[in-house]
Amino acid sequence: MGYADDLFDLTDRVVLITGGSRGLGREMAFAVARCGADVVVASRNYATCVATAEEIEKATGRTALPYGVHIGRWDQLDGLVEAVYGRFGRIDVLINNAGMQPVYDSLTSVSEKLFDAVVNLNLKGPFRLSALVGERMARAGRGSIINISSTGSLRPTPSIVPYAAAKAGLNAMTEGMAQAFGPTVRVNTLMAGPHRTDATAGWGLEELGPSRNPFADHALRRIGRPDEIVGAALFLASDAASYTTGAILRSDGGMP
Repeated sequence: MGYADDLFDLTDRVVLITGGSRGLGREMAFAVARCGADVVVASRNYATCVATAEEIEKATGRTALPYGVHIGRWDQLDGLVEAVYGRFGRIDVLINNAGMQPVYDSLTSVSEKLFDAVVNLNLKGPFRLSALVGERMARAGRGSIINISSTGSLRPTPSIVPYAAAKAGLNAMTEGMAQAFGPTVRVNTLMAGPHRTDATAGWGLEELGPSRNPFADHALRRIGRPDEIVGAALFLASDAASYTTGAILRSDGGMP
């Protein structure tokens, strides 16, 4: 292998990705498999997980395990962890990618049920899953946890307040868990800006035109492609980031 191939090599490592069947999670699942990892694709839609896992195995030759789970439901996470350890014997990388950003009319229209659902999926579930996996990683003497956050946690708008608050909590969780699981386990935040996925399909970007570019104040002046999250994810997952922990790495096109 060349120098870069060796630096980002994930051969025979086991990577668990929540929300791994679509959007950025799907891109990261394919990327780690192409670097040699076996992948667990976990999300609520089991059929989509199966389809994605089959595509990964066909394209890369690596093993991909589909698993249906609601990350926001605490009582389902022990089963997920046990299933992965039962199949592979370890988890080398955990990517907490599953999340939701619901639309609401006003702040007072946000129900307690909706608020709890946002916090459960974006913060409570990743906390519990990281605790379960992080302790096992620490006992094994190695591991990497990557929390997928959002630039909304730094620049919240009125339309994403519960989501932004949950992601800000995820940022704080990263720093605390980096201390808790060090020195052998690294915990980092990959803070994503807007990328063109099905989650952004309803934004009407195509209808705006160049003169109304919503990203005109970003350094790159455009929305990201889904595959543009891959480089940062591979860095944090691999030994290339062996001295990086408790960090927030932004991939947002230069958000001001």
